[in-house]
Amino acid sequence: MAEQHTPRSLIVSLYGAYGRPAEETPMPVAALIRLLAVVGVDAPSVRSSVSRLKRRGLLLSRRTPDGAAGYALSDDARGLLEDGDRRIYARTEPSLDDGWVLAVFSVPEQERHKRHLLRSRLGRLGFGTAAPGVWIAPGRLYEETRNALERLGLSSYVDFFRGDHLGYTATAEAVARWWDLPAIARLHEEFLAGHEPVLAAWRERPGTEEDAYRDYLLTLDSWRRLPYADPVLPPELLPADWPGRRSAEVFAALHALLWERGAEYVRAVEKDL
Repeated sequence: MAEQHTPRSLIVSLYGAYGRPAEETPMPVAALIRLLAVVGVDAPSVRSSVSRLKRRGLLLSRRTPDGAAGYALSDDARGLLEDGDRRIYARTEPSLDDGWVLAVFSVPEQERHKRHLLRSRLGRLGFGTAAPGVWIAPGRLYEETRNALERLGLSSYVDFFRGDHLGYTATAEAVARWWDLPAIARLHEEFLAGHEPVLAAWRERPGTEEDAYRDYLLTLDSWRRLPYADPVLPPELLPADWPGRRSAEVFAALHALLWERGAEYVRAVEKDL
């Protein structure tokens, strides 16, 4: 499936990468439009997507220090991005010693829409399905999951448990039932097909700051979904040719090569307004 860089997704990626200054200065509207134009988003699409993000409470209208119109992240948005940082930029090696966290939930029939929301959210957090109403993930995902469900007002429907898998099926076989590993592998392969050549090109011939900004934003926008689709399981539970490690290495290398040069371009755009 081809990558879909939607205007809204690119705006979220832009704020995640470059829109969180320590002094909480809002990003000027003019800068936002100019920066999104570099990745092919026109001004009407930027304004429409920003309006939707404002309605969701993620962006707030604010004035910059010189009085220009701008948008700042809400506290909720900052919390979501900080949670995302721990996934997107994580370089810790998974271990069987992490154990597992189980989420068991029960939702009254009259609130079945919340049952759908719970399933959707747990799936997006990287949980697999161990049994009906029983979801499983590596133990390290507990705190983030707890925070996410509390933000959504869903915590009262869920009980969490920690534990080890004791059988009867071998854990590697059970993991293949709990998650759709071929589908996750395809996501990694798509990322590699799109971005491994970008890394090779930068290593052969570095580009400009604008090039770095563009390539990094598109890379991040592609990558940031993967650490949620993939729970990042210990290697002994995965097929020998698992592409996840290689895609993580490609993202880390592009981040190291491009992020700071992209930040220089963003600062130049804001200064030039």
